[in-house]
Amino acid sequence: MAQAKKSATRSAESKSAKAPAAKPTRRQNAEKGFTASATLTDNLQAVLADLIELSLQGKQAHWNVVGRNFRDMHRQLDEIIAAARAFSDTVAERMRALHATADGRSATLGQTTSLPPFPAGEVSTEDTVGLITQRLEATVGTMREVHDQVDDEDPTSADILHEIIEKLEQFAWMVSAETRTPAGR
Repeated sequence: MAQAKKSATRSAESKSAKAPAAKPTRRQNAEKGFTASATLTDNLQAVLADLIELSLQGKQAHWNVVGRNFRDMHRQLDEIIAAARAFSDTVAERMRALHATADGRSATLGQTTSLPPFPAGEVSTEDTVGLITQRLEATVGTMREVHDQVDDEDPTSADILHEIIEKLEQFAWMVSAETRTPAGR
C-alpha cells in the first residue's frame, strides 16, 4: 500500500512538470534516502546548466581575450572556470544522491541556460570584464530565483547554493573591479 502511494506520488509529480524532467533512478541496495521531486530536479538542473555554460564561456573568453592586463585576466578566468566546473560537479552529484539524473549534454545546455551567447573571435580585456561579470551575475540570478523552492524541499541543497552564490558574487566583484574607477572621481 505504501509502495503504491509512493508510485502514484512520483507519477503525479512527473506529469505536473512543465518540461520533460529527468526520471528518478531506481533505488538499489541500502539507498533509502530522500528522493527529489520533479520541481527540485528541474531547479537543480537549471543551476547545473548555467554552471556548465559559465565554465564553457569562461574557457572561450580565456582563449580569446586580448589587450591590457591580458595575463591577469587570463589567469582570473582560469580560477572562475575551475570553480564553475567544481560547482557543477557538486550540483550534479547532489542530484544523483537525490535519485535525479543530471543532464550536461550540449543540446540541453543550449536549450536551457539563462546565459546569453558569448561573442566569437578575439575580445578585449575590457569587454571581457563586462561579459564575464554579466554571466557570473546571470548564474547567481538563476540560483537566487530557484533558491526558495529548493530550500522549502531540501535545505541541504539550498546550503550548496549558498556556498556557490557567495563565491560567484565574489568573482563578479573582483572581475568588475578591473575596469572601475574609485568612487567620487
